[in-house]
Amino acid sequence: MFAVDPVSHIHDEQIQQRIDQKTKPLGALGLLEGLAKQIAQVQLTQQADMKNSSSIKPKFNMNKHKLSINKPAMLVFAGDHGIAAHGVSIAPSEVTKQMVANFASGGAAINVFCRQMGLNLEVIDCGMLTPIDDPSITQHRLGNGTEAIHKKEAMSLMAVKDGFSYASEVVQRHYDSGCNLIALGEMGIGNTSSAAAIMAALLSLDIKDCVGRGTGIDDQTFALKTELLGVALNLHRSKFSDPVNVLACVGGFEIVQMTGAILAAAEKKMLVVIDGFIATAAALVAVKLHTDVRDYLIFAHQSDEQGHIKMLAALNAKPLLHLGFRLGEGTGAALAIPMIEAAVNFYNDMASFENAGVKSVV
Repeated sequence: MFAVDPVSHIHDEQIQQRIDQKTKPLGALGLLEGLAKQIAQVQLTQQADMKNSSSIKPKFNMNKHKLSINKPAMLVFAGDHGIAAHGVSIAPSEVTKQMVANFASGGAAINVFCRQMGLNLEVIDCGMLTPIDDPSITQHRLGNGTEAIHKKEAMSLMAVKDGFSYASEVVQRHYDSGCNLIALGEMGIGNTSSAAAIMAALLSLDIKDCVGRGTGIDDQTFALKTELLGVALNLHRSKFSDPVNVLACVGGFEIVQMTGAILAAAEKKMLVVIDGFIATAAALVAVKLHTDVRDYLIFAHQSDEQGHIKMLAALNAKPLLHLGFRLGEGTGAALAIPMIEAAVNFYNDMASFENAGVKSVV
């Protein structure tokens, strides 16, 4: 359904030289240097693709090339989970709808951060228990919440396919508006359970290495959550060789559509900023489906979910921030945007040793 190309590495040496010749010691800007190189690789690849060429022409003037972040968008996907009715969270599923209403009225953390960062925020109802009649919410519902994954498959394979199609529509719309970077967030009571199950299934890990405390559950609830997810994994294990089946068996409607958004954006050679544990689970599925997707992903932060660090390691990801977040909503991704813009700006505007008349310290 998606055709994802790897980024071009034809100009890697020139990109690195440009970064190294800035007025600073080698590597002094840490993660921002690797981030600038990644953005340059993606955007040069996109430029080559727009010219219907497999690579930029060899005479391309690297010193005149500019990076850009255009019309960045925050996409927050919401959905409910059947397992939430079985005592795995401190909050009932009704909170999903209440928080989405809060997004629509502009009162949540993600609204505050999007306003601060100048991000266009779109909230998508992927399948809450009950919809909200609000024109500001995109209605891409796959159902009234998933099935309880420890009893049956979360959804049908057709629902996964439909979710990918919905996500493609959203990404296409933003791409057509001139957007070249999307950031992903989510809302859904019970979705850390789904993300942990996806992680365990795709990385062949024991559920105890993946499950966390979500919104802050106590020891008793944590034990129940671990037990039910173990049941879910045993129930569906025979289908875990296919990432799409993993989504159908233990996924969530919002995780399906985040996965589709990642795939659709990578197909269009857009940058994708991944938020925390749940968004990273979607990224893991996307990379399992198309390895080259990894080239387009920027990982915003390491959350406090205990499985997140293992999932990041499996994706060879170095998150930009470590703030102890466990809120979701895309909040960590929003706060990473200024760092991404800083990487772009130093690459574009920082003087070289030659231009500044400074003796090189390399």
